[in-house]
Amino acid sequence: MSAIDEVLKANQAYAAQFAWGELPIPPARKLIVLACMDARLIVSQVLGLKPGDAHILRNAGGVVTDDVLRSLLISHHLLGTQELMIIEHTDCGMLTFADDELLERLRQKTGTAVVAPARFFAFRDLEANVREQIEKVRSHPWIPEHFVVRGFIYDVKTGRLHEVSA
Repeated sequence: MSAIDEVLKANQAYAAQFAWGELPIPPARKLIVLACMDARLIVSQVLGLKPGDAHILRNAGGVVTDDVLRSLLISHHLLGTQELMIIEHTDCGMLTFADDELLERLRQKTGTAVVAPARFFAFRDLEANVREQIEKVRSHPWIPEHFVVRGFIYDVKTGRLHEVSA
């Protein structure tokens, strides 16, 4: 059985006991979480969130991309969220390569020159990257000064969050 077939089977059991159908669209805690896509970081469990509590945005590295900004602006301006947590983590795969290396590997493997995405946003310093993501959000002209942005590093060995000073 494929992984997709396995999770579809699990969905049947979930749907049989589903009790969240009446949740409102805006998140109850007025919170957005941007996190890395790493499978070891289960955002709802790490933060004690229930369905309907927060908007969860994920990508490789927990990076503030144009698409993340699009979702963040919709979440804040249309759905009333007031705070953003950026969560990156120890032992991140984004620390293990450079964009140029991956672009060259893809070019060699596929025989195709650079196409979108032209950047993968790899980084070498975890705390510096968290600060950079915070600054990307804070400096956006459509993000008001009162909007709270805080950054954290999740330790994959201990399960603890450490706040990064901005």
